[in-house]
Amino acid sequence: MRSTTLCLPVQGRPAERILLGLKKTGFGCGKYNGFGGKFEEGETAAAAAVRELKEECGLAACEADLEYVGELQFVFPASPELDHDVQLYVVPTWQGEPQESPEMKPEWFAIADIPYKQMWADDIYWLPAVLKGKKISGRVIFGENNEDVEDITIRSL
Repeated sequence: MRSTTLCLPVQGRPAERILLGLKKTGFGCGKYNGFGGKFEEGETAAAAAVRELKEECGLAACEADLEYVGELQFVFPASPELDHDVQLYVVPTWQGEPQESPEMKPEWFAIADIPYKQMWADDIYWLPAVLKGKKISGRVIFGENNEDVEDITIRSL
């Protein structure tokens, strides 16, 4: 299982708005998501989150700006090479303005308007808790089509 990060820029705590990116290429293309990806060699989860945030939408944050909010494991039985665990971060402070990159097109959403139908199917189960300030841990098992949620366990920390 490979390790990844997911960084969610928010305005307000509890969150009033969230910055999501429409994935333009690769895994998850066409879905809105937070910003993140794989660790580079020798990189911590927080350092990877800061780097990915800058690469994918141009926002500059420091590791001290990140709020660790939990971990999720994603299991794809039909495609085990997609299995990964994710260290989740919320970031309420950064420098710069969101910019479109070759990989992501960023867009602000009011919490009530989050486009869950255009996101990964599991997001609706855990993202609302994180946006309310809770820390979570969970495991998501996807169905044969690598899209539908077959089983999910989310608990508050």
